[in-house]
Amino acid sequence: MGSSRDGSPKSRLPEDANRILRSLAATWDDVADLEALQVVPLKGAMTNEVYQIKWPTSRQRSRKVLVRIYGEGVDVFFDREQEIRTFEFMSRQGQGPRFLGRFSNGRVEEFIHARTLSAFDLRDPEISALIAAKMKEFHDLDMPGPKTLLLWDRLRNWLSAARRISSPDEADAFHLDAVEEEISFLKESISDFVSITFAISHVISLLIVEALLDYEYACYNHVAFDIANHFCEMAADYHTDTPHILDYTKYPGV
Repeated sequence: MGSSRDGSPKSRLPEDANRILRSLAATWDDVADLEALQVVPLKGAMTNEVYQIKWPTSRQRSRKVLVRIYGEGVDVFFDREQEIRTFEFMSRQGQGPRFLGRFSNGRVEEFIHARTLSAFDLRDPEISALIAAKMKEFHDLDMPGPKTLLLWDRLRNWLSAARRISSPDEADAFHLDAVEEEISFLKESISDFVSITFAISHVISLLIVEALLDYEYACYNHVAFDIANHFCEMAADYHTDTPHILDYTKYPGV
């Protein structure tokens, strides 16, 4: 981490991140003081610490970038290296924020003014239609690397992790045995009938700028997964004591 120990947001930035930030600021002729950066914590990220970094300039607007510090212990949920490759590829395609630098436990990105979608937003017909259009664009991308379906291994890995950390009572409360049966049932039911594409796999991470901005869970997957997950997110509320319980009364009407 940085040398400061005062608990301020600036002290949360690793030194290798600070080096990237100073190098970026040095390329801007309107930033007089490279060390005059301000660090503003941002809300809404579920697995990372996210900060807006800004410098005062000789012009009216400040220079801004985003620093993303990866959360600890979340690699059980997704492949971090795959997520980084996806982000860099999307950046080269002009999709989402530009990739500006990588450090040991995070990266620096272009800062885009946006907000994280809530479950309420997802139930808005106009936003839902926008998501459908952007999801189709994402599905049409020809991503580099092996086109390997990861869904079933990922689900079973998550289930194994849940069993390791759950008490018997918790395992019963979360119906982990039933989850095992559901995974097997779904694999048998849809594997031969549903096409595979590169899927975002986490619609709640979309931000309202007509772009997909978060690719942590993106991988080759069944098209149906993204569609089903979109509707499940409408029924979810991650800011309660029971975030795992979905309220299916909030599904859209037909």
